[in-house]
Order: sequence, then structure tokens, then C-alpha cells
Amino acid sequence: AVLSLFLFNLLWFYPVDAPWNAALRSVAATSGEGKRPSMAMAGAGGGEGARCDYSEGRWVAAPGRARRYNGTACNVKESERCVGNGRPDTGYLDWRWQPASCELPAFDVAAFVGAARGKHVAFVGDSMARNQAESLVCLLATAFPYTLVYRDPHPRERKFWRWAFPAHNVTVSVYWAPFLARSTGKTDDYRKPRNDVYLGALAERWSADADTMDVVVISQGHWFWIPTVYHDAATGEVVGMHNVTGLKNTGDIGLFAPYRRTLRMALERLVGSGAGNRTRARTVVVATFSPSHFEKAWDDPTTCARTRPYDDGEKEVGADERELRSIAMEEVAAAAARSGAAAGGGESRVEVLDVTKLATMRPDGHPGVYMHRDPFARGVPERLQSDCLHFCLPGPVDTFNEILLQLLISKRR
Repeated sequence: AVLSLFLFNLLWFYPVDAPWNAALRSVAATSGEGKRPSMAMAGAGGGEGARCDYSEGRWVAAPGRARRYNGTACNVKESERCVGNGRPDTGYLDWRWQPASCELPAFDVAAFVGAARGKHVAFVGDSMARNQAESLVCLLATAFPYTLVYRDPHPRERKFWRWAFPAHNVTVSVYWAPFLARSTGKTDDYRKPRNDVYLGALAERWSADADTMDVVVISQGHWFWIPTVYHDAATGEVVGMHNVTGLKNTGDIGLFAPYRRTLRMALERLVGSGAGNRTRARTVVVATFSPSHFEKAWDDPTTCARTRPYDDGEKEVGADERELRSIAMEEVAAAAARSGAAAGGGESRVEVLDVTKLATMRPDGHPGVYMHRDPFARGVPERLQSDCLHFCLPGPVDTFNEILLQLLISKRR
């Protein structure tokens, strides 16, 4: 599965205490600065135990629930327009997430623009952040016109896009920063053999705009499996690597310690001492890891051909996914405690958008071979690239935004 994910990324995706070695090992050996939040906090953030826990539940049949917009009529990536690309089965659109202890309302466009009026909503991270941002734009566009303010010059690149809904002064942006930190290599050119990540320095574009952001949704994780060399941003010294061979005197530090460190850096920038002198409150939402569903080789036409969700209990969350989820929860709890938001005394809120289980149970919602237009028009090829990572639009990722809306309006209840 790791190899399939690496190959898919290869072909598809076009101050701190020193020394860093000790810091990374310390991070890897500890469980974070705060206690793990309760499940109620993980589902809704902020520590209010009475709020709904959306993290546990099951998918139930709901005909028409996810048929809310036309994916070809809004600015989504062509490879995620599953219906437009000829996917014949549409049953993946007829499910809704049923939390174990409450109800998750359908997405309410008016409620979202009411909560986000006059605000900049920014999605920062990897391509799952982009996937969710485009879902949000399409959901909002069902009721309100928008303007595409900026797009990358190359039509296939989705590194920085911005949409505006002028009737409500709402702006939605996507910032490509798969490590959150500054990086070079494959993140800029997918033909490169590896990434170089500079710990201690955040990616320039999103960190420069951070003070303009009112709602920030962070999503990262998949790129930490790709061969990467980690450097001390101040000195350039190599402090670790993962899945890289041939470098002397450098140990493999795995993926969990860098994931924690970069997330902590981002949260410090947004709600910690590096947050600047904001006069308005900010909401920071950390999405937990959404796993891929490559069941065979990445270029096997049947690698993710399932047509319905897993039943409750049929599929368990994997060990790596559980660990990434736990790190996100721990770092959010620590950031909330540092900012005073957990006690209601801070200007900023930090929340967890816990989607790991609900995403794990949706192997049917990916484009698969229908990332291409009419992939079987000339017969069934022996090999064909598939997307078993991102979700079709419309599709299960719309549920991420249903939960995001509840997180944004919960503070007013």
C-alpha cells in the first residue's frame, strides 16, 4: 500500500531549540504537550463535552443525499469529475454519515455564509486540502455566484487558487504546502526523486498570508511517506530522512516525528506567539488523516473498484492512520491550552475535523480509473492509472464540509 501511494504521488501530483536531531527524537518519544482530548473534543474541538462527536458512526443509505451539485459546473480538478468522466455507477452518492450519538445535518449554504461572512477561509496543506476546498466552493455555488479571483497559470496545477463570493464577502483559498514547512524537490517538480524539507521554516506563501486568514483548515499526511530529507532551516544541516537510501551518517526518523513537528510549527504560527497582532478571532481546524484505498497495484484497473461503503466493523482504521490521528488530536489540544482557547479565554479557537474513520469506510468514493474520461472506450487496458486517494466531486468529501460547518456554528449555540 505504501509503495502504491508513493508511485501514485510520483505519477499524479503535478525559532526552535537546537539541535534538530535531539528535538526530533524528543518529539518522537513523547506524546505531545497536552493530554489526549476526549472523543467529544476530538469530534467538535474546544473541550465542550456536550457537543456532538462526529468521529464515530456508520454510513447509512440516503438516496440523493450527495447529489447536490454538478461537478463539471464548478472549478474542480478534471480527474475528480467522476460522473462527467463516465463513471457508470452513481450509488456512491446515496449515502450519509450517521454519527453514533447525534445527527449530522445536511450542508446548509445559508448557515455557512452566515458563519463566514466577511471572512477568508483558507485550506492549507496537501491535495486533500484542495479536494475539500473545491467541494466547499461547489456546495456554496449551488446558491450563490462566485468569482474565480486567481488560478495557477498552468491549468493542471492547483497550488494556489482563490474564489470570492461577493454577495457575502466570503473568500475561499487553497494553499499548496504538503509539509506545511518550506520544501523543495518533488513538491515543486514531480520528476525529482525526493523532497527536501526545512524544519523551522514554514512554506512561504501560506505563512505570509496567515494574518489574513479567519478560518484555516489544515490537511497533511500523505507526503510524509515519500522519500524525504529533513534539514535544519537555520543551518541547512541534514537532521534526518525517511525512505531515502545512500545518505551517510543520517538516520531514518520515520514519518510521525516530522508530521508532529510541522503541525506544531503551523499551529504556533496561527494561534501561538507567532500569530501576530490580530484584532479578530480566528478558527483553526486540523483535519485528521484521510487514507487511500489502493487494494492492488496503482495501475491495476481494479485497484479501487468497490461500489459501496464498508459496513460497520468490516474495516478497521490502520495503525499508521490511528497514530497520525492521535498526533493531530494531541497537538490541537496542546495548542488550545497554550492559547487559552480551551478555557474560552482566547481570541482563537482550535478544532479537530476528525474524518479518519468515516473516510476509511468509503473505498467506493474515489475516482479510480474514472480520473480519466471514458477509460474503457477502447477496451479494457491491462494497466491504467487510478486515483484511490482523492474523492469524487460530489462525493464523500462533502461530508467533511458538513462537519466543518457544525464546528464553525457550534460556538454560537
